[in-house]
Amino acid sequence: MQLRYNFRLYPTPGQRAALARAFGCARVVYNDGLQARQDARQQGLPYISDGELSKRVITQAKKTPERAWLGEVSAVVLQQALADLNTAYRNFFASATGKRKGPKIAPPRLRSRKDNRQAIRFTRNARFSITAGAKLRLPKIGDIPVRWSRDLPAEPSSVTVVKDAAGRYFASFVVATSDVPLPESAADVGIDLGLSHFAVTSDGRKVDNPRFLRRAERRLRKAQQDLSRKAKGSNNRKKAVVKVAKAHARVADTRRDGAHKLSTQIIRDNQAVYVENLAVSGLGRTRLAKSVHDAGWSSFVGMLEYKAARYGRHFAKIDRWFPSSKLCSECGALTEAMPLNVRSWQCPCGAVHDRDVNAARNILAAGRADRLNACGGTVRPAA
Repeated sequence: MQLRYNFRLYPTPGQRAALARAFGCARVVYNDGLQARQDARQQGLPYISDGELSKRVITQAKKTPERAWLGEVSAVVLQQALADLNTAYRNFFASATGKRKGPKIAPPRLRSRKDNRQAIRFTRNARFSITAGAKLRLPKIGDIPVRWSRDLPAEPSSVTVVKDAAGRYFASFVVATSDVPLPESAADVGIDLGLSHFAVTSDGRKVDNPRFLRRAERRLRKAQQDLSRKAKGSNNRKKAVVKVAKAHARVADTRRDGAHKLSTQIIRDNQAVYVENLAVSGLGRTRLAKSVHDAGWSSFVGMLEYKAARYGRHFAKIDRWFPSSKLCSECGALTEAMPLNVRSWQCPCGAVHDRDVNAARNILAAGRADRLNACGGTVRPAA
């Protein structure tokens, strides 16, 4: 399994200038390659192959006065920028022909120097290394100090240097790791995700919705108001933009940290985890859009999935059309309607249900029924 390990970088002013130069060169190569293919299509010429495109926009371009400055950065950075363009085209073609499942993918578009996120990638061919002084050595940039929060489990195959909207620099290492199975647990859990409570488990545990964005709205509103009062193009406006970006980054970091802690605890305590396959993209277009995006269900479920694969746990998603809230977990009777304002209800069999706990129990039962090793065993949990 390949995992990413992110660490904060603290480049010097000279290294920041070198990184900005590398960001710009990679962006120019990407845009030149995209423009060359678009021009060829408009002129009715054949599709330019990857090798021919690399020769045009990198090898030959360095020999021209207009692009001679491309030689000031590592050639691997330019090649990886072109590789990203080739991948974008392949994904677009696969989506257009139906080979790629999911939402349709748009064709590649030009990159802007005003993008909030800039990134470059170094592979092993670039000969990046970690020095004896625990610094990241990058070709034509130098030794950058790194804040190591943990050790890398293996030698990284590539590193991506990222500058986010808040002006922070990060090194993202791609590392191939082996699975680390945890001791087997007898517990299985079904999880019902919601807004009143972030997660409700089949054993009755309720995790409060932290609402990170709602709690930070006052500070974000003040920073946005300060930004709106600054003259466009001024240095004060640039500072205000960074201030707003830092406030949003703090919210995103807090949300990610909470999701990591909760997902790790659930995977550690349970042998099998079942969740509902929510249509987050559809819910994000309703009047509850802000609350849905603030909850961060997709990232949380993604963490559960990859951690289960790494630690030897079973993970499965239940069909989103499964009536988990309207189904009695005791007798299996199906209620015709269950409005959102109904938080508890009584089944004709006499069982009184908490809406979310009942849904989590039904999700657990459905997950056990779909699992192969549940054959012959009791599927529905006991009352």
